[in-house]
Amino acid sequence: MSQPTRRLVIVVRADPVICGHSGEARNLAEVALTRGFDDVRLLTWTVPTLQAAGLPLKPLDRLLPYSPGITVERPEAVGDYRVPDGRHLAGLTGRLVELLAEPVPTTCLSMYLVPHTTVVNDAVAAARAAGFAPDVHTVAKAVGSDVTNVIKSCLREGRFGAATVLFTTFLASDEVVAVSEYTRDEIVASAEQVDAHCGTRFAEECRRRVTVSYPPIDASAYLDLDPADVDAALARRGLQRDGYILFLSRVARAKGIYDLVIAYGQMACRDRVRLIVAGNGPALDHVRAMSKEDDRITFLTDVDDSEKPLLMAGCAAYVLPTKPEPDFVETFGIALAEKMLAGGGPIVTTLTGGTGEAVGDTAVIVEPGDIAGLAAAVDRVVLEMPAAQRRELEVRARARAMDFDRGAVFDGLFPPAAPAAVVGQSVRVERRRQASMVD
Repeated sequence: MSQPTRRLVIVVRADPVICGHSGEARNLAEVALTRGFDDVRLLTWTVPTLQAAGLPLKPLDRLLPYSPGITVERPEAVGDYRVPDGRHLAGLTGRLVELLAEPVPTTCLSMYLVPHTTVVNDAVAAARAAGFAPDVHTVAKAVGSDVTNVIKSCLREGRFGAATVLFTTFLASDEVVAVSEYTRDEIVASAEQVDAHCGTRFAEECRRRVTVSYPPIDASAYLDLDPADVDAALARRGLQRDGYILFLSRVARAKGIYDLVIAYGQMACRDRVRLIVAGNGPALDHVRAMSKEDDRITFLTDVDDSEKPLLMAGCAAYVLPTKPEPDFVETFGIALAEKMLAGGGPIVTTLTGGTGEAVGDTAVIVEPGDIAGLAAAVDRVVLEMPAAQRRELEVRARARAMDFDRGAVFDGLFPPAAPAAVVGQSVRVERRRQASMVD
C-alpha cells in the first residue's frame, strides 16, 4: 500500500452522535478528498462509550457510509476500570501519536476543546518529544458548548484554574477558530473575565487570532429534491405536504420544545396541521409524557440523514423556538441552515445566540420564551401568509444558506494555496519573529 502524501485528521464526537458538529466533521472529510488530501481520518470514541455517556444517538443500522478514503477510527481504552476516564483519552492520544510518527504532512482539526484539543496538543507534544518530528498543522475549532457548557460553567463556579487551562489549550493551536461571530464574541468576553481575575492576557490574543468558520453543510443533499421522493417519505409516515409543523432537532429544553408543545395547544391552526417532533434528547421522555393526551402530536425518534431533508421540504412550517439556558445557547443553528436549503414552509425561530447569523432576514422571528407570540406567529404562517410570500422567503433563505455549503466553508478553513506544512511553517516563523521583537 502506497504512503499517503497529505493527511487530514479530525478529532471529534462523530456519528452516531446526534449533533450538528458530527455532521460538520463528515462534510469536511468528504470535501478533503477533493482538495488534495489522500488520507482522511475521523478519530472518535467507541460506540459503547458514547452510549454510556447518555448522548442522543442515531440508529446504528441506518448511518450513511463515508466515501472510500475516509477512515473512522475508534481506539479502545488503555488500561482498565481503575482509570475511569483517562484511559479513553489515552487511546485517542496514543493513536494520534502513531499517525504523527509517520512521515506524512498532516493537518489536524479538533472540534470541542474538551477533550479533543487536549488530545491533539498532547499527541503533538509527545510525538515531538519522542523525536518523530511530525510535519503537523493544528486547528482548534471552538463550538458552542465549549463556551456555553464548559467555559461559562467554570466562570459561574469560580473555577478560574480550569478556565485558564481551557484558554491555554485553545490558544496553543496553530490556528484558532469559532463556529460563529456570536461564539467568537463570547470567547473574548469570557477571556476578559479570566484576565480580570487572574491577570492573564487571553482576551487580547483571542481578539487577534480567533477567526470564524461557519458549520459546513452538504447543500447537494437538500437541493433539487424529487417531489415524488418527498411525497413517498411523507406517505410512509402518514403525513401530507403542508399538513404538519416540524420540530427537528435535539429534544432539549434549550431548543424550546416545551414552549412549542404548550404553544401548539393554543394554536388555531392545530386542526389543520399536526405537530411532528423529530429527534432525540434529554427532554424526550418528559415531553412525551406531557403530550400523551394530545393525539395531534407525533414523535419520531428514528429519522435518519436521508429522510431529514424530505421531512423539511414537506412541512407547513419549521419551528425552532430556541432559548438561552445556563448550560446551552444556540450558537449558530445548523438545522436552520439545512431547512433553508431544503425549502418547504417558512422558518419560525428566535434570535438566540447566533441564530441570526444563520437565518438573516429570511425567517419569522419571535421572542425567546414568548409562548403566546409563538402560537400567533405559527398561526400567521400557516393560516394567513400568502403563497407568494412563502415562496419569496423560501428563495431568499436558500440563497443565503448556500454560503454554508461545505465546499466554500472548507476552502475558507483550509485555503487551497496553503498546504498544511507550508501554513504551519509560516505560523511558526511569524511567532519567532514576534518573539524576537519582544526580546
